[in-house]
Amino acid sequence: MSHWPEPLARAYGACEALARSHYENFPVASRLLPAAMRPHVAAVYAFARVADDIADQGAATVADRQARLGAWRDRLHCAAAGQVGEQPPEHRDDLIVFALGHSIRSLDLPVALFDDLLSAFGQDTMTTRYASWAEVLDYCRRSANPIGRLVLRIAGYRDPALDRSSDALCTALQLTNFWQDFGRDYRAGRLYVPRDVQDACGADESALAAGRITDAWVRALECCIAFTRVRFADGRAVCDGVRGRLRAELRFTWLGGMRILERVEHDRLMALERRPTLGIGDVPLLVWRAARWEGARP
Repeated sequence: MSHWPEPLARAYGACEALARSHYENFPVASRLLPAAMRPHVAAVYAFARVADDIADQGAATVADRQARLGAWRDRLHCAAAGQVGEQPPEHRDDLIVFALGHSIRSLDLPVALFDDLLSAFGQDTMTTRYASWAEVLDYCRRSANPIGRLVLRIAGYRDPALDRSSDALCTALQLTNFWQDFGRDYRAGRLYVPRDVQDACGADESALAAGRITDAWVRALECCIAFTRVRFADGRAVCDGVRGRLRAELRFTWLGGMRILERVEHDRLMALERRPTLGIGDVPLLVWRAARWEGARP
């Protein structure tokens, strides 16, 4: 960022600091990303992180959170149109908007993708149950898929086939996060297993309220895991369709997401109590699988 004026460098620095301070399955602050991409990806992430925090402010009313998300969207549109000053204020949110506006204008990023993200965060303030996979996938289309498309745009790719594969990968990562956070989400009042899957497996939510994972809930989670594996398979192509360090980044993202899904499957009887994560012990396996990427499916 040394080639940018100090105010702009400071704005991107605030975005990168926020990106590094949060855990996510999508490694926005990864050093595997090409250096030229990192500030722009961090700006996208920081904008989404603030929106997510607004949506999750349980103490605020739904109307208040919706209003704040609307104001955040308005600031995005102003920044995209260049309607910001040349010197960003010191407040973190102002710095984020300042940086993202520069990214949008300099890289011609579609504002509609940010609007999709904000619509998903708005849905989070109201929707806690989903009737079908169609409803869950529509949420993923707006909550996760825009991130992958924006990363491709930042890298210079505008290919419909890559977009479709990226959508599948991002949906798979979002779904994996749902099953990974199954217990945490349920205690927060959210359940992402579609109602029709619950009904087909005979899973009754009263068991979860009593703190029990029944055989029926194990079957429901297994159906969700199998559905997610198909999305990962469809998302593999984008990992091979890009070049250079981004290819390595996406392959490790794919492998890491699949590894978490494996842990979710292994720990499904403890889904309410245990949140499966990756640790340092997983690194050798991921590196080994990455080295074998061309020879066999992990």
